[in-house]
Amino acid sequence: MDIRYRHEWKHFINYADLLSIRARMRAVAEPDPHAENGLYTIRSLYFDNLNDKALREKIDGVNMREKFRIRYYNGDTSFIHLEKKSRRNGLGTKYSAELTAAEAQKIVDGDTDWMRMSGRPLLEELYCKMKYQNLRPRTIVDYTREPYIYRPGNVRVTFDYDIRSGLSCTDFLNPDCVTIPVTDRAIILEVKWDDFLPSVIRDAVQTPGRRVTSFSKYAQCRIYG
Repeated sequence: MDIRYRHEWKHFINYADLLSIRARMRAVAEPDPHAENGLYTIRSLYFDNLNDKALREKIDGVNMREKFRIRYYNGDTSFIHLEKKSRRNGLGTKYSAELTAAEAQKIVDGDTDWMRMSGRPLLEELYCKMKYQNLRPRTIVDYTREPYIYRPGNVRVTFDYDIRSGLSCTDFLNPDCVTIPVTDRAIILEVKWDDFLPSVIRDAVQTPGRRVTSFSKYAQCRIYG
């Protein structure tokens, strides 16, 4: 299997930065065609074990790490993905498999035996790790994303804000699950690219005084447990 790892920058920015970078991105890049009015909302359910393996590896900056999540967009539960994100030497890659809403609910409910013979390698891997590493649904993460695409270099630039935690609720298909803000109006600028970052994008996302950060929305949402 040809595994392609991508480069990634993350920056904390403020609202003035957002306005400035947004204007530059609109001049050189295109909005993600999947966005609605330039935005989409994301709901994810992250997995971890009782020892908080994924959380601690993130906080400790472990060089090779992974995390599993289930995700859907704009409240549309007809299109759900199981995803595994892996990082190695500061680069990231992502694996994905489709789920039905019924399958996602079974996983949330702890009904997992069907995953073993699903014929989808990623589901089978999650099944094994739920059995032998005791991975379990831990935290709902909600946020709004404003995405842009620059096709040379396969560059993706996003602004993420209104980050919210579901606290102890893991029933992420339930639209009535209450979520609360976890950051003080934080905005995260993310830049992802393959082999090279074109100078036009490098210039467009410049944020003087902002440093690359290892911000994790999952870790931030675990502040409350």
